[in-house]
Amino acid sequence: HVQLVESGGGSVQTGGSLRPSCAAHGFAGNRYCMAWFRQLPGAERAGVASLLTDGRTFYTNSVKGRFTFSRDIPKNTLNLQMNNLRPEDTAMYYCALSGGYCYTPSNAPWYEYWGQRTQVTVS
Repeated sequence: HVQLVESGGGSVQTGGSLRPSCAAHGFAGNRYCMAWFRQLPGAERAGVASLLTDGRTFYTNSVKGRFTFSRDIPKNTLNLQMNNLRPEDTAMYYCALSGGYCYTPSNAPWYEYWGQRTQVTVS
């Protein structure tokens, strides 16, 4: 049973930082890819940052230079360091994991496992 547990969201002022974390429990696959998505009410989930199977990372243009992945491999945790936050970053954030092979950043349906979501609010 795979479970993704998120933590680290919250509320900050413009220019502040947050570091949501996503801990993967029970996943034993040899290959995987992970991503962070965000969602506004009434909208679809949009990819923010992707970690591909070969280790490459991709970030959507609006967060490049501000958001960065880091991994704690012994703890099976993927962190998203979010710096210089802006009001338009306000959203519900989800981490996602796929046991498939990701050659490029993938849309939400590609991912089998999802975190419980964490709110990020920038004012």
